[in-house]
This record gives sequence, C-alpha cells and structure tokens, in this order.
Amino acid sequence: QVQPVEAGGGLVQPGGSLRLSCAVSGSTWFILDMGWYRQAPGKQRQLAAVISSSGTTTYADSVKGRFTISRDNAKKTVYLQMNSLKPEDTAVYYCNAFLRVSIDDGGRDYWGQGTQVAVSS
Repeated sequence: QVQPVEAGGGLVQPGGSLRLSCAVSGSTWFILDMGWYRQAPGKQRQLAAVISSSGTTTYADSVKGRFTISRDNAKKTVYLQMNSLKPEDTAVYYCNAFLRVSIDDGGRDYWGQGTQVAVSS
C-alpha cells in the first residue's frame, strides 16, 4: 500500500528553523509532483511548495525566500527546509505525492497524515 509518511514537525521559536521530510512507502512506478500543503486552524488547506520530478519548484508567496523544497528520487523522499519561521507558519503540514503505481495507472494524489508545526515563543 502506497503511503507518504511525514516526519520532523514540532515546536519552534519565531526565527527558528525546522526540516520536514516525507518518504513514500510501498511500490510505485513513477512519482511526478511532490509537495507540501499546510492547514492552519479554521482555514483551508493551501499549497506551501511543490517540486516536479525534474526539480522545478513552486512556492507560495508567503514562504518564498524562507522555505526550500527538495527531493531525493532514489529514496522517494521530499524535504521542506523552513527557516525564519513566523507564528503565522503554525499549521498542520501535509505531504502530497502525485504518482503512478504501474505503467497502466493514470496517476492520482496520495496524502500523508500530517505533522504539526507550531511557531511560538
């Protein structure tokens, strides 16, 4: 069974850093986009950053210059380095992978269970 599994959340002071990771377990044929979404209390889930299979990255304006997304295709893992964290970055961060499990599969989204990031003094 294919499942993205996140790690690395926690509590950090404003201005601090955290690194999230997400490894896709199970058998896959090809992983296209991998990304991080976040959902703050009372708000909709929103894109933070996404990276394509070729390494092209896209960031939400609110995290540009502070967050860096990267991936290791051999490990089927995506990372999110978060620097200069602000209280407004507090949210549950969800890993997403759009992938194909076989050559006959058209592909679909798979979601992790989420990891809490809290930025507070």
